[in-house]
Amino acid sequence: MDTIQIIFEYVLDLGASVFVPLIMIMVGVAVRMKWKDAISAGIILGVAFAGMGIVIDFMLDALTPAGQGLVERTGIELNVIDAGWTSLATLAWAWPLAFLMFPLQMAVNALLLAMNRTQTLNVDLWNVWGKILTAVLVIGVTNSVVLAFVVASIQMVAELLIADVNQKHIEKITGIPGVTVSHGMMIFGVFLLPFNWLLSKIPLLDRHVDANTLKDRLGIFAENHVMGFIIGGLLGIVAGYGVSEALTLAVQAAAALTLFPMVAKLFMQALSPLSEAISDFMKKRFKNRKLHIGLDWPILAGSNELWVAIIIWVPITLGYAVLLPGNNVLPFAGIINISLAAPALIITGGNLLRMILLGMITTPVFLYVATGFAPTITELAQQTGAISIDSGQMISWSTIEYPVFRYIFSQAGLITEGNFFGLLFVAAWVALLALYLKTMKHRSTEEKAVEESEFKEKVM
Repeated sequence: MDTIQIIFEYVLDLGASVFVPLIMIMVGVAVRMKWKDAISAGIILGVAFAGMGIVIDFMLDALTPAGQGLVERTGIELNVIDAGWTSLATLAWAWPLAFLMFPLQMAVNALLLAMNRTQTLNVDLWNVWGKILTAVLVIGVTNSVVLAFVVASIQMVAELLIADVNQKHIEKITGIPGVTVSHGMMIFGVFLLPFNWLLSKIPLLDRHVDANTLKDRLGIFAENHVMGFIIGGLLGIVAGYGVSEALTLAVQAAAALTLFPMVAKLFMQALSPLSEAISDFMKKRFKNRKLHIGLDWPILAGSNELWVAIIIWVPITLGYAVLLPGNNVLPFAGIINISLAAPALIITGGNLLRMILLGMITTPVFLYVATGFAPTITELAQQTGAISIDSGQMISWSTIEYPVFRYIFSQAGLITEGNFFGLLFVAAWVALLALYLKTMKHRSTEEKAVEESEFKEKVM
């Protein structure tokens, strides 16, 4: 068992830029792509992941000091350190049964495909650590290994169902046929759904305002590099930077917003031939059956709305950290809230104004859940020795992915202690999931009808 665990950990330690392309090369060869084409597509995909990681790290390195400067100006002292996703991933892999999650995910996906309950082939296996972390958190709260695997399995099913109904919207945003996002962070869209519906009923917010709309209205001021420069410069001023430092941050933010769409094009270059090969393979063997490739969130990174919203949320998140009563987390390592941006992008259809407002409404949820999990995460870190923590210090993750799902399902396990509220919240969440699936499927049908109508008009 130890040998198997070591092998799994070694393979997954390769990282997304190596592991996912290897999986995609094998998938490409399996669906009869030429070796040279499959290898070429796999390498380009690896370059896309690596390039995206470089730009994100560059952006994080630029924004984090500004956030620190803003907090220092307030004089706030919070006792929970934001360790970010990398530390939590380390904690997840320290669980002795972590390696079992890998075959479990493949088995759940295979079963649902065989039963025709999903059209998504989840190749984002590197992010299996997200399911492991969910299980570890459930164990930390309930001490139940069985419940941990049950909740992780529920998460796997939810990821696939959500990936199915999001597929058309993701294809429209990315321009890449046959792909979807099977990352667990999309689960937060279930919680965003009612808020987005309410916002859509407000005058002005019912109109679609994306980056292209802003360009039509604002001209050069809505160009990526100009928007990045303005937002970065303002953040520098708020953080108390001098003129030269503020200008440097402005240029760095402009560079990030300019580079993201460029790197994102590599995903299209790599995934389009793979998607076509899989589609042809499925058509020959299964009539009327489509298969979508489930991937990590970076395929969405070419969206300008995603990054504009994320940068705007930085001072908002820090402001909440300072002002919210009961919050003990000082956000730094997780300050770039992709966990919110990706599902917000899909649920709003790329409506920038509603994305920003959804962030303002739901950011407190991330901070409160991170605060609530801090004792559990700290205790687990101390027990495993996976993360070094100073005496009296606590750690958490300020933008913990799908916080609502993880919190309510872990609390549901406390029914043996007489806590029935967790089960009520689980029932409410399941009802919202059903509504989400119905809503997004209906939206896809409507958009398809509009596209067909526009196509007929062009032909005529």
